[in-house]
Amino acid sequence: MTSFLDPLIAFVSAHAWLAYLTLFLAALLEAVPVVGSVIPGSTIILALSALIPGGELQLPWVLLAAATGAVLGDGAAYWIGHRRQREILNTWPLTNYPRVVAESENFFNRFGTWAVFFARFVPPIRAFVPVTAGALGMAPTKFYAVNIPAILAWAPAHVLPGVLAVSALHEYAGLHHHAHVGKHIWMLTVAGIAIVLGVGMWIYRRRYGGATAKPQV
Repeated sequence: MTSFLDPLIAFVSAHAWLAYLTLFLAALLEAVPVVGSVIPGSTIILALSALIPGGELQLPWVLLAAATGAVLGDGAAYWIGHRRQREILNTWPLTNYPRVVAESENFFNRFGTWAVFFARFVPPIRAFVPVTAGALGMAPTKFYAVNIPAILAWAPAHVLPGVLAVSALHEYAGLHHHAHVGKHIWMLTVAGIAIVLGVGMWIYRRRYGGATAKPQV
């Protein structure tokens, strides 16, 4: 696995703009209903954040790429729901995921405006709440007043753990940036947790049935 990661790190170092584009698309697509429930956007962002301490990526650009993608993705989903109203919730492909649609609607009804904030941190509902908010008639000013602060909190929450973890490994464990060991440890840990959670949710769906969307970390 480390033999795969070293060329990846070298490629990102030489083509950082592609990494920023990947971060942007990961955040954008995971906000799209149904599509977002199978795109491991958070996993990608968490993993690539390991490349910030060594200088392969720059923290401000990583945060900007992730936040911009999330704002555009959530906004697009919201406006689709706002224009189509409740009709969108009974339209393909959302009709293939009745449980998650029902959960997102219940989540919105329970927490009201704050559902938009909390959903940013709760996959796979994150991919369904913006369109649900629009479909249920939430005003645009209310949506953005909560959604943008949520994204401004969500982006650092997904980027800074990798930065701090890799920096700590280099500072306190004596690992050097040029050896990439700290980056390997963080990326493999993120991938391992994502796989474990994915398998766990797959087992849960198999055991309890129902059409749910595949989660991501």
